[in-house]
Amino acid sequence: MPKRTDIKKILVIGSGPIIIGQAAEFDYAGSQACQSLREEGYEVILINSNPATIMTDTAIADRVYIEPLTVDFAKRVIYKERPDAILGSLGGQTGLNLVVELHEDGILDEFGVEILGTDLHAINRAEDRELFRSLMQEINEPVPESMIVHTVEEAVEFAKREGYPLVVRPAYTLGGTGGGFADDEAELREICDSGLKASPVHQCLIEQSIAGYKEIEYEVMRDAKDNAIVVCNMENIDPVGVHTGDSTVVAPVQTLTDRENQMLRNASLKIIRALKICGGCNVQLALNPNSFKYYVIEVNPRVSRSSALASKATGYPIAKISAKLAVGLGLDEIINPITKTSYACFEPALDYIVTKFARFPFDKFPNADRHLGTQMKATGEIMSIGRTFEESFLKAVRSLEMKVDHIYKKELAGL
Repeated sequence: MPKRTDIKKILVIGSGPIIIGQAAEFDYAGSQACQSLREEGYEVILINSNPATIMTDTAIADRVYIEPLTVDFAKRVIYKERPDAILGSLGGQTGLNLVVELHEDGILDEFGVEILGTDLHAINRAEDRELFRSLMQEINEPVPESMIVHTVEEAVEFAKREGYPLVVRPAYTLGGTGGGFADDEAELREICDSGLKASPVHQCLIEQSIAGYKEIEYEVMRDAKDNAIVVCNMENIDPVGVHTGDSTVVAPVQTLTDRENQMLRNASLKIIRALKICGGCNVQLALNPNSFKYYVIEVNPRVSRSSALASKATGYPIAKISAKLAVGLGLDEIINPITKTSYACFEPALDYIVTKFARFPFDKFPNADRHLGTQMKATGEIMSIGRTFEESFLKAVRSLEMKVDHIYKKELAGL
């Protein structure tokens, strides 16, 4: 598929205000995407409600609208600007949800606005818990025993059959909003009620808990020609049960054997091809530490916090290349703008260790609940690079600026 010449003007949806679970990582991705599209000669119109980001600088896009990311305002921009296409996969969950809402409203069809990159069908299959589970079963990728529910009573009935503990995962939310672990019926009713209210489609996935498994992430890229690569693999030091945004993450993976790594890598490539995602994609998997048994947890059909981490860790600009893939270029046609010599179809190789630590706002919110779970609580993160795991890990500890340079408990006890 050649570069699209029938498209002149592209509407890019930003990520909105910086909130827990959706922070500066999306500003980084969106800024890169806008610049990348302009490099290719496209006129870029941007909607983003946050004036405190680089993305809303007038040099980033041809025209910038600093207004609420709502269907009503987006429709007004479409009426005025008449874009040929819309790109929402670089604005986090907010951007993705807004594109879906605009499609359902009918405005995109009315004005002939095409959805670029990951199409609506792929978005729905990745975000809708029931469609995603069905697709995984079609391609023989294992998922935990689960059930889609639209009421609290349906969740309770599932619990009576399968037992506890259970995980509640609302559909179309970011940062695990509304989800959590339930160890009894009272907790299940409370979490499920919250999750159903948080989900835009009033839907939750109730699944058997696999807490304690290793949590492994693969950042994968695919183009319209079905070429796919793994940009980076990452291992969460915290097991399944702690949200990846709160977990300490190390790249590349440290404790997997080559067989385990290749098994999960192949699964990730198989999943992105089955979903037909065009651009970047984050695949999360759970691996039993005592066997080769694994489960697919979820897939983010967009740039995510992990994409920003993987980009900086590997020197592979995922958002910039995703934007070019969205307009029809192939991985074998794009020169990596960092190396300036290799093509985007070459997978990065790391000869160093990268560690990510979450930054928690407990100093600002001293009374907040400090128990970590499937709902993200961090408001930021730091990243460090070292030649060994120990060097990288201790650099990360110092970067937290907590007046400690190691993790001995006697030093942390007073914090």
